[in-house]
Amino acid sequence: MVKSLMIQGTSSGSGKTILVTALCRIFSDLGYTVSPFKAQNMSNFSYIGKNFEISRAQAIQAVAARTDIVPTQNPILLKPLGNYKSSVFVNGKFFKKMHASDYYENFVLKTGIKTSMDSFKKLSQLHEIIFLEGAGSPAEINLQKFDITNMKIAQKTKSPVLLITDIERGGAFASIVGTMELIEKKYVELVKGFIVNKFRGDIEILKPGYKKLKQKTGLPVFGTIPMTNFEIPDEDSIGNSPKSLNWNTSNLKKLDTEINKIAKVVKSSLNIREVEKLLK
Repeated sequence: MVKSLMIQGTSSGSGKTILVTALCRIFSDLGYTVSPFKAQNMSNFSYIGKNFEISRAQAIQAVAARTDIVPTQNPILLKPLGNYKSSVFVNGKFFKKMHASDYYENFVLKTGIKTSMDSFKKLSQLHEIIFLEGAGSPAEINLQKFDITNMKIAQKTKSPVLLITDIERGGAFASIVGTMELIEKKYVELVKGFIVNKFRGDIEILKPGYKKLKQKTGLPVFGTIPMTNFEIPDEDSIGNSPKSLNWNTSNLKKLDTEINKIAKVVKSSLNIREVEKLLK
């Protein structure tokens, strides 16, 4: 039976994508068969395979997991066109151009959630561990009804959730507590702990904050990831300047080196044994 864990964030750019990439490599190194999964991704940077197209982020995560890049790892890809319209790809194939209102009202809670779960089930037959990536924040209260990338999919796949926050932006503790307050109550028990990302300085100064966080939420911090420079292409989200990636042998070798680099940092920063327990 497959085991799964979802990484959600307090905001876009909190570090979900890179953390899933690192976890895919870490648990592959531990001898597990691993795959990434993101139900829905919005990005203009994609990986074009043989007769399919998915988000580049999930393709890189598949490389990290040492598994094949397949459409089921990102069953829904939205490529923004402007004016609230996107090109919608389903299972790696172009589906249609849709306005946001049409997508939310007529697609996401019908075809979208079914497609996502079908893809997850197919992946689960081939892997021991699946690391799911959320999108944006699970606390976007205006969109929670239509959000199939965070808590709904975590609940349906029975995946515990770790919440990551970017401390460099400031307000990290408030973001964590606020997120826990705003997610629907039926989902609160899915969250098992927190990860603080992009920290600079002496970790001792964070410990009083971690103690207060435990008092407020009852949940632990699984680790503190230091600010780290690495050359893994970003998605085209707020604050990023993504670079194109040519999937040739030379670049894949460089990418593999960078994946190993960030995996080493994450492994030394997180309580991997406790993360592994969540997968039991």
